Amino acid sequence: MQKYLLLIIVGLGLTASAVYLLVAKPVAAAQTEQSSAVFDADGKLELPTGFRKWVFVGAPLTPNGLNDGKANFPEYHHVYVEKKNVDAYLKTGEFPEGTVIVKELTRVLNPTFPDGSRREPSGRGYFNGEYNGIDLTVKDSKRFAKTNGWGFFTFGHHPMPYDKTAAEKPVTECAGCHIANVAATDMTWIQFYPLLRDKPGY
Repeated sequence: MQKYLLLIIVGLGLTASAVYLLVAKPVAAAQTEQSSAVFDADGKLELPTGFRKWVFVGAPLTPNGLNDGKANFPEYHHVYVEKKNVDAYLKTGEFPEGTVIVKELTRVLNPTFPDGSRREPSGRGYFNGEYNGIDLTVKDSKRFAKTNGWGFFTFGHHPMPYDKTAAEKPVTECAGCHIANVAATDMTWIQFYPLLRDKPGY
């Protein structure tokens, strides 16, 4: 009798373990795939934390000194994407739903020449100065259906601290330019980021 009772207890334990694994795995997967985009009750996007630990994909620069003092984007654009979304892009050529791309701006370090450059021990060139703002885009095909599935946000173009939340920017300020120029590359300037453009595979 005790032998049968023991077998029943062991069987119940194994059954419970199997059920737990079946339930727990989808939950873990859902947590892994969760987007870093968090919206408040007013529909404003909250500034994500820890993004400087994401994959750094590049830093384009169009300085004022080379654009008659009127560059549209005179700062360095330090662009970060979470590793899981970089991996997905390298496999499929598209970013998955929920992808967040952060563009943190830094000013050019104290220009001393008319073209905005300066001289350092490494030679004459452009170097990073102080932080000066954050722009961010989120892929959500339902929420941003009117702008090719991406929403665009600015947390201020000024030194830290940045704004804690941001409302979606009008089409004329951000999305329109992306739609006109990079709609074919998932609304992203892939050509400026060798890691995404060339898919080196390491």
